[in-house]
Amino acid sequence: MKYWKILLVYILTVGQSIASQNSHDNILNQLQLPVGFSISIYADNVPNARTLALSENGVLYIGTRKQGDVYAVKDSNGDGVADKRYVIATGLYMPNGVAYKNGDLFVAETNRILRFKHIEHHLDSPFKPEVIYDKLPSDKRHGWKYLRFGPEGKLYTAIGVPCNVCMPEKEIYSSLVRLNPDGSEFEVLARGIRNSVGFDWQPNTNQLFFTDNGRDHLGDNVPPDELNKWTETGQHFGFPYCHGGIIPDPELAQGKSCSQFTKPEWKFKAHMAPLGLRFYTGKQFPKRFVNQLFVAQHGSWNRTKPHGYRIALVKFKQGKAVSEHSFITGWLTEEGKVLGRPTDILQMPDGSLLIADDTLGVVYRVEYKK
Repeated sequence: MKYWKILLVYILTVGQSIASQNSHDNILNQLQLPVGFSISIYADNVPNARTLALSENGVLYIGTRKQGDVYAVKDSNGDGVADKRYVIATGLYMPNGVAYKNGDLFVAETNRILRFKHIEHHLDSPFKPEVIYDKLPSDKRHGWKYLRFGPEGKLYTAIGVPCNVCMPEKEIYSSLVRLNPDGSEFEVLARGIRNSVGFDWQPNTNQLFFTDNGRDHLGDNVPPDELNKWTETGQHFGFPYCHGGIIPDPELAQGKSCSQFTKPEWKFKAHMAPLGLRFYTGKQFPKRFVNQLFVAQHGSWNRTKPHGYRIALVKFKQGKAVSEHSFITGWLTEEGKVLGRPTDILQMPDGSLLIADDTLGVVYRVEYKK
């Protein structure tokens, strides 16, 4: 009897694996990329995969939002597919943000930042994390955090507002902040940011660019979502008084002018929901992609006709954003069916790109071959 139970479990597991692979293949076949590029599944079975961080040893860390888990995967044989999977933590409060530095994994929950020390020595059984900062707001709405290390070694994150549009009760809301890896020297860098879940530093200038999701319920086509650039402490990017750099809020503008605030570097169409982004600095893609910006557009949730659900390419010339193009499409079918939703982008040492998908629960790998 025991033998038959084992055999049954094996058959069910293999069947589920084959069905999952067939489903993935069907979705991959729907995706359109420029000539010479291909897309494959780098890692599956990572439910609600949201943001990505890579160690120098090739371990990829994956944060989630709804799932509450943090994963790690690794391609141990270099074939472009992760063959090892670990669960680093479970039951956390929307651990969306992950960052890695000097052997430690940092995880941003809604209300605090954790550090898993010497993580790669304990992937099978991680130590209990250390809380390095626990004074973040605990509001669930727009509470999920993005987490990155800046060029100077400090941790950056953004604190969204607990509303669609409102006058936040506490100054900490709608801000871009940074702190030391030990939790000290917490400082507010900028304000007026509704909900940023992605940022990166521009090559050559080291200036910080970040996405911001605009308010809802002003219509299908307004206000624009934003790509912003932080250049100095004290900047204000408009929320809740001005949206997209051009539209005074009909409820809260209170006589303020959009000219008072820092304007976006680029305006995306309304409700595209831009999240993770990366400037490409690798050598695998053609030269026309070097120093250009890839943006994961998660897609609209309440637009009459959905749009987004793609990887966009924002082209820069002389350091300025000048145009926007589709790089990967197909997650939204012509019939309006959603096959997947990209959330974050990471560049691998070989120049390929990884893309997280929180709906399909996978990480894709995009590579270029002539």
